[in-house]
This record gives sequence, C-alpha cells and structure tokens, in this order.
Amino acid sequence: MNIILLSGGSGKRLWPLSNDIRSKQFIKLFKNGDEYESMVQRVYRQIKKADANANVTIATSKSQVSALHNQLGENVGISVEPCRRDTFPAIALATAYLHDVIGISENEAVVVCPVDPYVNDDYFEALKTLSILADKPSAGLVLMGIEPTYPSEKYGYIIPKTEDSVSEVSSFKEKPDVKTAQEYINQGALWNGGVFAYKLKYVLEKAKEYLGTSDYKALFEGYADLPKISFDYAVAEKESNITVLRFNGEWKDLGTWNTLTEEMQEQAVGDVRFNDNCKNTQAINELGIPIIAMGLKNVVIAASPEGILISDKEQSSYIKPFVDEIDQQIMFAEKSWGSFRVLDVEEESMTIKITLNPQHQMSYHSHRYRDEVWTIISGEGEATVDGKTFTVRAGDVIQLPKTAKHTVKAKTVLKIIEVQIGRDISVGDKDKYE
Repeated sequence: MNIILLSGGSGKRLWPLSNDIRSKQFIKLFKNGDEYESMVQRVYRQIKKADANANVTIATSKSQVSALHNQLGENVGISVEPCRRDTFPAIALATAYLHDVIGISENEAVVVCPVDPYVNDDYFEALKTLSILADKPSAGLVLMGIEPTYPSEKYGYIIPKTEDSVSEVSSFKEKPDVKTAQEYINQGALWNGGVFAYKLKYVLEKAKEYLGTSDYKALFEGYADLPKISFDYAVAEKESNITVLRFNGEWKDLGTWNTLTEEMQEQAVGDVRFNDNCKNTQAINELGIPIIAMGLKNVVIAASPEGILISDKEQSSYIKPFVDEIDQQIMFAEKSWGSFRVLDVEEESMTIKITLNPQHQMSYHSHRYRDEVWTIISGEGEATVDGKTFTVRAGDVIQLPKTAKHTVKAKTVLKIIEVQIGRDISVGDKDKYE
C-alpha cells in the first residue's frame, strides 16, 4: 500500500504547545506503553501495524522535516514543499515524487489522508479497501466518506447516490451551518475528511492539465508560482468518475483542546497536582515546575515555554485570534539531532539548552554576527571547531567566536547550555558546510 500523509498547519488552536515549527501532530500526549507518542507517531505506527510493507511518504513544509526525522527516524519518505500552495499542488508534488524519485509505477494506487486524525485500526483496514478500489482498471477517484456523528460545521459533505457501502457520488457540499448540516445528514450525507485514492497517472495527468507539468523537478523548482488551489476544488468537484466508500468507525479531528482532552488517557501529562474538587479537568505541563489545580471544573491547562493557557474547555476553541496577536520567539523545537529550548532572551544575548540524541550531530556551520559559548552539562561527545576534533564532557566550556566553523556529535545523550552573544541574533545567521 502506498500512502501520502498530508502534514501541514501550525495548529494555533493548541497553543501554547504548538507553534509555527511544532505543529499539533508533533505534541506527545498519547500513552503507548510507558512512553508518550504524538499524533504522527501514532498514525505511522498504526499504518505499519496494518501493512508492515506500506510505503509512506509525508508531504510537508521544510520547517517540519527535522521534527519528522526526530520522531519517525531518517528513513521515512518526505516530499518537501518549498512553500505553502494548498492541497492540490502539495498532492501533485508528492505524486510526482513517488513516480520520478521513488520509482513507483504510474499504474499503482496511492491513498492520500491527513496525518492527524484520531482513529482506530479499522480505519487503516478501510484505507486498504480504498487502495484496492482505486487499483481497479476502471477506477477514477475513490473517496472515503465518514459517517457523521453530529451536524458539524467543520467539514464539507459528500452526498452519495445510494446507501451502499460503495456508491457513486451525487454532489459535494461546502462547510454548512448546523441546520444545513443536519439537512445533509438526513439525505444520507457523509463527512468529507480529505481521504481518497487514485492511480498515480490520474493525478499526474491532472497536474499536466492544471499546473502545466507533472515532472517532479519542474514542479519543485516552480512551486512558488503554482496556483493556490485545493484538491477538492481543482479535481474532486469536477470529476465524473468518482465513488465513495462509507466508513462508520471512530474518526476524530483533534484540532482543539476540547476535542484533544477527550482522548487523553490520563488526567495530566507532566507535574500537575489536583485536589478532589477538580472535575473533568486535564492539564499538560512541559515547564518542569509543579502546577497545582484546585476546584476547577471543565477546564484545560496547558503550560510550555511558549506560554500558559487556562481555559474553559468549550471556550478553548476560540483561542486563535488571541494567538495571532502574539509575536514571539520560538521557545522550543525538535530537530533531526535532538531538541532545543530557549531559556532566556536579552537584547544582545540568548541562552538555549540543547539536547543531542546519541550518535547524532548538528550540521557543520558558522555564524557571521554572533559569538557562542558552549557549556557541556551532561553526557559525552566530540566537538569539531575549525577542523580540529576533540572529546567533550560535563564541565567543558568551548568558545566559538564569529565565523568559527563548528559542530558537535553526541556519543551519549549530550546536554549543552549555549549562550549566543551579538547585536543581530537570528535563525538566518548560519552558513553550512560539508
């Protein structure tokens, strides 16, 4: 089974745990054994459980690549969008990537789905069925329609021609108000969850028709000039050879704190203490200092280096306009080699705690406008400064003046306090070398 997972968005409704780099799908809130896993880890694990040989490619922006490698390993397939151009260009680019780069035949089927739904194993069995339907010689576009559990305003609707498990599609409906949604459901409508399948050549032909080319290199290099257009508008709503597969299992979009906390297996993640008068209240604490909650009902608490949210659960879905007004330094991010957390920001300095995973290293790089000082606080590794390599361990201090080329590789988990000093400290001040 070939699968394209669409991984996008910043998930501002899950502030302060999500930001422009750390989208909601990377937040580790779901218990798996003794560890916590994120939405993307959960979905990837479920795919591999359903089909160990599944070929998974994640379509995403450059800013998410490091987090994906950190959470899924270096071998996961990634189709990188140079910039955001909506779902049709992203799907066309990923399809061309599968064909031109990975070498998958244009006659093979591929399933496209979002990376962050909360689903059970039956969903992935349905994806297999979707792939089989798309693999038929006469197949065009095959959609998954989710049996609605309430009249939602968040989803578009698919109106099937019949009540069969597989039916031709009569029409599509845009996101409605609640009253109209109920009318659609009375007609047998299904949620459009953005899950569908096709043979690669189907989208390659659509790319030639609407984007002028289906060549991966040409699409990638000209990506910024492609039209911003959704797959539904460009393809699905104009397609005549289109069918829908009904899915009546659990399917949730955990896009707000209210919906997300419904699926948390524990009342709290992190150091949180509740008194007995707290009811239907969940908390996530990433600050490393205790939170005490007393007498709270129907409340969510989320604390991270980005900020602290204390909200009634119902009201938490209206957070986005407030977050849009915040212009803030990214305080935490996962990288392919580990993670960093900003501890302090001054006018001409920044202090960061860096954690490198064993056998991982930073890129070999330099800075034009800032000096750095590394203090090793735990672990052991090898640092390279201007071509000279030496062992580093807890207590060592390394001076890194402007223009000095430097990197460090961890032998064990390596933790470093990095102090950046300069008048123009920015993420763009980095020159990389082989």
